[in-house]
Amino acid sequence: MLPKYQSAFEELRKEILTGKYKPGDRLPSEAELVQRFGASRITVGRAVKELQALNLVERRAGSGTYVKVAKGGGLSFGLLIPDLGRTEIFEPICEGMADAPQAVQHALVWGNSSGGSRQDQAWQLCQQYISRNVAGVFFASLEGLTEGDETNHRIIGALERARIPVVLLDRDFLPYPRRSRHDLVGIDNRRTGYLATEHLINLGARRIAFLSYARTAATIAERAAGYREALLFHGIPLVPEMVHQLESEDDASMRRVVEMGHPDAFVCGNDPTAGRLMQELIAAGYRIPLDVRVVGIDDLRYASLLPVPLTTMHQPCREIGMAAMSAMLERLARPDMPVRDVLLECQLVVRKSCGGVSSH
Repeated sequence: MLPKYQSAFEELRKEILTGKYKPGDRLPSEAELVQRFGASRITVGRAVKELQALNLVERRAGSGTYVKVAKGGGLSFGLLIPDLGRTEIFEPICEGMADAPQAVQHALVWGNSSGGSRQDQAWQLCQQYISRNVAGVFFASLEGLTEGDETNHRIIGALERARIPVVLLDRDFLPYPRRSRHDLVGIDNRRTGYLATEHLINLGARRIAFLSYARTAATIAERAAGYREALLFHGIPLVPEMVHQLESEDDASMRRVVEMGHPDAFVCGNDPTAGRLMQELIAAGYRIPLDVRVVGIDDLRYASLLPVPLTTMHQPCREIGMAAMSAMLERLARPDMPVRDVLLECQLVVRKSCGGVSSH
């Protein structure tokens, strides 16, 4: 059991780092802290002195104790996101981190790499953040690596040896059901795939295919698992041939998918896949949604601008960023707490491509 002064110190430190008390805020009076923690004035005073030693608070004579306003002294966090600029979800996630109320006194560091492969660039950023002694790193692991590529493990290993906390964005770097020792913030991909499929079932679809590309994110496999679960729950036979993983983006591959099994609906692993499918369906003379219904996942900016506006599951990217910042600060405040998955809910956005009733 922690000594009382340390327990009070840890609680107040956590509340400052997670933004409950913001820069410039006055802490509760000594008498209020004594009552809150059931401790003596000497004990509470010792806890506050520990906060002062960390440069988190300052005493003002005759006024009280205040959270210090950072003057270049806030924490710096590195962004290690190899797909930033390639995958649309990460830009609003980063914006959410920067806009989080708890981030007001801290800084996000955007490293620079000198070129090379994606693996080389990611490793360069990792080394930069270690040399800068950042307080933590937000890491979106590399996807689509060749078998045996250890870049993700190399990066995580280096950060662990440097004792730099890591918050994983969107996905773990280990395949399910294995789990790394770092907090993860993203969406519940399995539930998202389930809800997208169930929406089509409720509209009367029965020959529902799942479409994605091979060697994509582990999150796509989780969405496919949700698709299978929805079919089984609703008593629809699971036909393995209706789960398609395209090896390439050529039109012939997409055309074979459209003709195989004659699906009456598709759940696509993400919105870009749904957009490409729509192009092939329209070129082949199919009417969306009269002949084939289509649902995507992510709700990217162009989803409503496709030839047939896309029904999709909206990924709350900004909120993911805010939750990631909160998770990082909580990890710093409580380094020994259990590893967590922080999974946000996706909402269905109904548009014309599914043939359902639009809520917009």
